Amino acid sequence: MRCAYCYNPEIVLGKGKLSWGQIQDFLLARRRLLDGVVFSGGECTIHPQVIPLIHEVKKMGFEVKIDTNGSRPEVIRQLIEDDLVDYVALDFKAMAQKYEQITQTHLFFLFEKSLEILIPSKVQFEVRTTVHSDQLTIEDLQEMVTWLRGKGYSGNYYLQHFRGEKQSLGRLGESKKPSLKTEIGLWRN
Repeated sequence: MRCAYCYNPEIVLGKGKLSWGQIQDFLLARRRLLDGVVFSGGECTIHPQVIPLIHEVKKMGFEVKIDTNGSRPEVIRQLIEDDLVDYVALDFKAMAQKYEQITQTHLFFLFEKSLEILIPSKVQFEVRTTVHSDQLTIEDLQEMVTWLRGKGYSGNYYLQHFRGEKQSLGRLGESKKPSLKTEIGLWRN
């Protein structure tokens, strides 16, 4: 994906790589200091070795969280079936009609499938959306909340307001910050 608000352009563009040995040494040195490891990105589930790497991290005794856009539901299903993930943060970019505009992809149906895999699972997860007022309106967010409820999701839905202080993939101007809780009636469990 190429979301203009992405805060990790260096990762998405392939910079800042570490070897598995470097990561392993770092984690082993912090075994009793850290509780868990977050696999993020870009998109962590596109890495061809993500399942074996997560398996290794679990063997070291760490809990695992993944941050995902949901574009690889088969990987999410495998992680759940193999009991390799403790928590998932699922990015809900937009409804289908705006998804391509925001992500530069046609992958909404894969996000939807990932949500459908997560809802009945026993894995804790949250859904979150990065909001820029030029991309998503209050009406869009209300539609997203209604859609999530219609899918049977009743967990936490976090809205992350875009802040233009850090370099991102696109050139978005300042975003107007609405009072989201009162304007779209978010819920929390």
